Amino acid sequence: MGFLLVVKAELMRSLIIMRRYWFRTLIGLVLSYGMLMMFVLMFVANQDTVTNTLNQQFTDPSKAVNFVLGFIIGMFAFGIVGMFTQGLQGMAATGVLEQLYMSPYGLLTNLLARTVVGAVSTILSSSLMVWLVSLTVKGTLHWDSLAVPLLLVLTFVNLLGFGFLAGGLVLVFKEIGQIAVLVRIGLFALAVFAREELYQSHWSLSAMLHLLPITDAAVCLKYVLVKGQMDDQGVFRSVFLHPCFYGLLVSCCVWLVVGTVAFRLMENYSRHKGTLGVY
Repeated sequence: MGFLLVVKAELMRSLIIMRRYWFRTLIGLVLSYGMLMMFVLMFVANQDTVTNTLNQQFTDPSKAVNFVLGFIIGMFAFGIVGMFTQGLQGMAATGVLEQLYMSPYGLLTNLLARTVVGAVSTILSSSLMVWLVSLTVKGTLHWDSLAVPLLLVLTFVNLLGFGFLAGGLVLVFKEIGQIAVLVRIGLFALAVFAREELYQSHWSLSAMLHLLPITDAAVCLKYVLVKGQMDDQGVFRSVFLHPCFYGLLVSCCVWLVVGTVAFRLMENYSRHKGTLGVY
């Protein structure tokens, strides 16, 4: 019940800020769309597309949609993990971290509520961006009412577990926030370039890709939204039969358990040492 109250408070705060600074929100969406289209023209479009300004046609629109979707997934991972790393680091530096501990619901509930509201907001705005880009390049987005929401939830849970682990390390070693930025950039790159062909390499590399918290999620989301759950032979095969889906399920369980346990242990260690609010 306490978690829902905090979620409601965070949601109302976000809506009030969005309404009060609506022009900033609108400009942010326009700039995001322009940035995505710039990246598409730079890295995806062929030379004929770039030069033909009157009638921009993409020889393979699905490639552009695939790139943009990977970019959005990467930014989602970058933001979620950042809430636990740079977020905790900033709260420790400003003294907010100690105030959250003194609240009736504690740090974990407040942090989780902020992350959930931030994730929902990011998913909504990102969905709009992907849809606009797909319209612009005349691409196609496929929707599955069961698979897409489930994959988004699993992706969030996976990143949540990894974020808890990173956040716990920040509580103890607050100076590693800069290293966490490099880790977030790595997750972003994995989401952009993740594809099924990567798993056809050596078994050790394939196992490592399955263990990473974003690779399976990115492959599954691209498989549903871009390919329409069609394999290379053009035959429909549900994502629930895809090996990466089962890898995502296992990864969710592993990262959630490891992350929450590690966060609790490092949180207790930091409180015991009296370094919780020290930066």
